[in-house]
Amino acid sequence: MKISDIRATTVAVPLEAPLRHSNGAHWGRFVRTIVEVEADNGLVGLGEMGGGGESAEAAFRALSPYLVGHDPFELEALRFKIANPTASLYNNRVQLLAAIEFACLDLIGQQFGVPVYDLLGGKVRDTVPFASYLFYRYPDPRHGAAEVRTPEQLAAHAVALKRAHGFTVHKFKGGLYPPEYELECYRALAAALPEDLLRYDPNGVLSLAEGIRFGKAIEGLNNDYLEDPVFGLEAMREVRGRVRVPLATNTVVVNFEQLASNVLRRSADVVLLDTTFWGGIRPCLKAASVCETFHLGVSVHSSGELGIQLATMLHLGAVLPNLTYAADAHYHHLMDDVIVGGRFRYRDGRIAVPETPGLGVRLDRDKVAEYAELYRELGPYPYDRDPSRPGWYPLVPNDRWDDPAAELAPID
Repeated sequence: MKISDIRATTVAVPLEAPLRHSNGAHWGRFVRTIVEVEADNGLVGLGEMGGGGESAEAAFRALSPYLVGHDPFELEALRFKIANPTASLYNNRVQLLAAIEFACLDLIGQQFGVPVYDLLGGKVRDTVPFASYLFYRYPDPRHGAAEVRTPEQLAAHAVALKRAHGFTVHKFKGGLYPPEYELECYRALAAALPEDLLRYDPNGVLSLAEGIRFGKAIEGLNNDYLEDPVFGLEAMREVRGRVRVPLATNTVVVNFEQLASNVLRRSADVVLLDTTFWGGIRPCLKAASVCETFHLGVSVHSSGELGIQLATMLHLGAVLPNLTYAADAHYHHLMDDVIVGGRFRYRDGRIAVPETPGLGVRLDRDKVAEYAELYRELGPYPYDRDPSRPGWYPLVPNDRWDDPAAELAPID
């Protein structure tokens, strides 16, 4: 089996409402590039990549000379062909490699008639647990979505998601408003969901002093972990030494050199493995084995996935014996998907692992066409900007907080 063609299509799939985060916003949609890798036996493998609100079609087209004629089974050769570590200083293609690895594993699974999890050692669980993902958000009357800005609104939103999907772990994406205000929001979540586990993630924008103060202030709550309160391994290590809450990261341990540093001088207790950031499912599996050896906790990170990447997260979660924390997912914020059968469904806060060959998902061509047209209509958006604050950008550590008293108007 040899690769004969690669195709890329950019889609924009609507969100229930625009989501705000410490560095900007998701402007009411996820922009994703869908990758199809066709083999000379007629099989087609699927991949997916984000890109901060932008298309990656041109980047994938440029890889066609590297891929045509390549054997999808030769995944280690593929890694060095596309993302050689020295060449990557100039043309970092790790996320491109990830999308193509997804597609190659999908091809191999289809060729043998087995799910991807069987190629990775076999599953140890049939369903993968997920945390809710709670954002401040703009209102969107088109979808009946109210704003989330106040502690009361945040708590009500979390309770509604729990009722709808069965979540018992809740991740609060902060870093937008002053830390003392977000502490009030976090405490409101704890009061509204006293039996559930909580996570706070300001994406590393707090100062060292603020990170320590926030961590100490929440020590008495039912914390799952505190994720990236500050930026950098050294700053995380300082917070970890002074706060009695497990620290997690998806920003400062995203490759094996950083993982080695974290093993030698621990900064984070939990590593969130992202199938895109790490360059594919297989590198995440390797990293999880290192974490198991050194007793680091493992979760699965979300980078704004549609159903193809969610399938990669499910196959990864299925095979990890040391998946000690519920996975992340933006997925419940989506209004639709581009896969046959529509969106995956949560049951009791979990999603079932696909059982059909390969990744277990196929493209709904009508949906792909619909959301490719929507992308052409709306175009890209800057992930690292907020539509209500033109010209704003954050510092790290940040002191350019938004005003929590300012009500949010709908955005186009």
